[in-house]
Amino acid sequence: MMSKPVQFSIIGGAGFRAQYYLRIAQALPDRFRVSGMVVRDEAKGQAMQRQWGTNVYPSLEKLLERERPDFVVVSVSRSASPDYLLRLAELSIPALAETPPAPDLEGLLELHERLTLRGARVQVAEQYHLQPIQAARLAFIRSGRLGRISEASVSISHLYHGVSLIRKMLGAGFEEVRIRGMRFTSDWVAGPDRSGPPAEERIVALQRDLAWLDFGDKLGIYDFTKDQHRSWTRSNHLSVRGQRGEIFDNRIRVLADHATPLYLDLKRINRGEEENQEGYFLKGIMAGDQWLYDNPFAPARLYDDEIGIASCLQLMAEYAAGGPEFYSLREASQDHYLGMMIERAIATGETVTAVRQPWAL
Repeated sequence: MMSKPVQFSIIGGAGFRAQYYLRIAQALPDRFRVSGMVVRDEAKGQAMQRQWGTNVYPSLEKLLERERPDFVVVSVSRSASPDYLLRLAELSIPALAETPPAPDLEGLLELHERLTLRGARVQVAEQYHLQPIQAARLAFIRSGRLGRISEASVSISHLYHGVSLIRKMLGAGFEEVRIRGMRFTSDWVAGPDRSGPPAEERIVALQRDLAWLDFGDKLGIYDFTKDQHRSWTRSNHLSVRGQRGEIFDNRIRVLADHATPLYLDLKRINRGEEENQEGYFLKGIMAGDQWLYDNPFAPARLYDDEIGIASCLQLMAEYAAGGPEFYSLREASQDHYLGMMIERAIATGETVTAVRQPWAL
């Protein structure tokens, strides 16, 4: 933990995603401080300043005249992100980019040449593998109790987010991948969206995209229905299979020895329930008598996605201070590239091959 709050600035402070960072800093003032935001729209900027009490500037140059951030969060569209990342690299300011860092393969290759190969200090805010349940699953996988992992099926979020979880669960790198895909359309009752609950019952047609990613000796299965992650009537799902057992959602089947199966549950431990007086927050996640995840931000009342993004901020603070990478441009580029190849496989109905890219150093 840092001895004093890390200071970070936000470019694109009026966006939906940027407000995650503001809420996290507000909930964890001993760890994070927002050192100004860049909002080009004057009216939106004034509204943000009133709401969050943070200085707002019309440009990066104006912000840097007054602020000295440890790093800058670039929370803008994928088309606008590369220019900001290049400008920050020229100024030797570490940057935390949003996902994906560029709109297409050409843009990803340009960032590799102009940033990664030149040593720019850039990481990407991919939070899904840092959410408590995914971190617990990964901890169990890394314990070795499942043996060698061969399969992962992920139905949690779209494209590069889902791919990032597939690669993390499989321990996959930058190898060639053969991809088949399909799309199925069905009717369901529309659920909530970013603006809130539905105003009325509506039947809508939604697309379910499926893809099979053949890594050679490992299989990844991608399964996502549009708006699934906000739905009240569709569930997320993740399973991982290894030589000695499997994780299926929150259940674990594993062998103690060849004749002794064990059946465990991933159990969330919350404080503040029943007679507990510690306040309400997630303490961590257990499997049997083993803690797989201990919430580093307790007792702050953050929900899981905010915990994942807070983890990105904490890891970025350590990286900016000279620590290790945690989700590099290379990793983000690979996940976005495979996501684009999934889209191509679905659109064409053909098996496509995702070849090794230059960032596969």
